Amino acid sequence: MAKVAFLGLGVMGFPMAGHLKTKGGHEVTVYNRTAAKAETWVGQYKGRHAPTPKAAAEGQDFVMCCVGNDADLRAVTLGSDGAFHGMKKGAVFVDHTTASAEVARELHAEATKRGFGFVDAPVSGGQAGAENGVLTVMCGGDKEPYAKAEPVIQAYARMCQLLGPSGSGQLAKMVNQICIAGLVQGLSEGIHFAKRAGLDVEALIGVISKGAAQSWQMENRYKTMNAGKFDFGFAVDWMRKDLGICLSEARRNGAHLPITALVDQFYSEVQKMGGRRWDTSSLIARLER
Repeated sequence: MAKVAFLGLGVMGFPMAGHLKTKGGHEVTVYNRTAAKAETWVGQYKGRHAPTPKAAAEGQDFVMCCVGNDADLRAVTLGSDGAFHGMKKGAVFVDHTTASAEVARELHAEATKRGFGFVDAPVSGGQAGAENGVLTVMCGGDKEPYAKAEPVIQAYARMCQLLGPSGSGQLAKMVNQICIAGLVQGLSEGIHFAKRAGLDVEALIGVISKGAAQSWQMENRYKTMNAGKFDFGFAVDWMRKDLGICLSEARRNGAHLPITALVDQFYSEVQKMGGRRWDTSSLIARLER
């Protein structure tokens, strides 16, 4: 059992922090920008909540974080009441935010200077993965802090691996999002084509999902895509944020991402259709307008 803080109780953080308490058996303190959400979490899972990230981090062995973007992350770590001002030496900060590799390296350097560890550890698996405790966690950082943190992360992960130095976790998450973007567009076009061709989509997917076209998206999203229902996961607004990070990094490292850039623009069309909070499988909606 460890003393753990969790910063950020959104659709991912709320159940992740819960698993730390129920499955991990840890002593958990939570912080959320909207205090009512933290109070709801304490009512459901016990533990306690703190008024600031700094107060939440004080005396903790591990501080986990899952917020919106680079700016939010800097605010909860380096702001006037940020967690970095309360971290004890030898503790480990684990950031599950999908953010830039640049901010990961910046915070790693600052944490090292202050005498504690920092692991960038973005996740994949969506809200369902968080709720069921089966997230994939891609990590970057130093070996010793990672080794300390891994058993704690296992409370909500089915796969967790250190992939390289600071920033490597964020770079891995970018690859994850690049692969998903092209795949969802292909699946959208396939289902759209099948419907126009008069095929039975249910029977079709039953066949091709047993061959080389099979994917998680096909298995888990084809029914809702076929039905035009898009309330089952990661929102378009967040996917556009992630793809923006991917494209910015590609401009820095010289990678060519023509399909990713195109799909990002397709998602911008979905946003204009009113689909900002639709899940990412809603790419099919722009084909069926």
